[in-house]
Amino acid sequence: MKKADLMKKATYLKAMAFFAMTAFANPVTVFAGEGSVDFSGAATPVVGLINSLVGPVISVVAAVGAIYCVILGVKLAKADEPQEREKAKMALKNAIIGFFLIFILIVVMRLMIPTLVEWVNSNSNGAPQIEVGQ
Repeated sequence: MKKADLMKKATYLKAMAFFAMTAFANPVTVFAGEGSVDFSGAATPVVGLINSLVGPVISVVAAVGAIYCVILGVKLAKADEPQEREKAKMALKNAIIGFFLIFILIVVMRLMIPTLVEWVNSNSNGAPQIEVGQ
């Protein structure tokens, strides 16, 4: 590396280290000023995005998972040799397990959003409250 590149990196690292030390010394002062921390500005768009994406994500996962399972089932039916048959059977089993895990994680996410929003609202100390859309 060139000396100029090393100097730029060193300056960048010094600035990041200074900011990190300042932030860890008193995070409320650095990030929110004196007083309460307001999470609503950051949390409201995230909650809205998650709520608006859950329906389409479930639809896409269901469609892709069903098509993939059908393709693997056809592959299993066409397999002539025992090794190919076993390989196709394992792939189908793994696809079905992954398919159900995705659905379980989506359901868990839907169940956890109200709890997380309630936690953020309880810690916002008078800041605007976040609404949970269904």
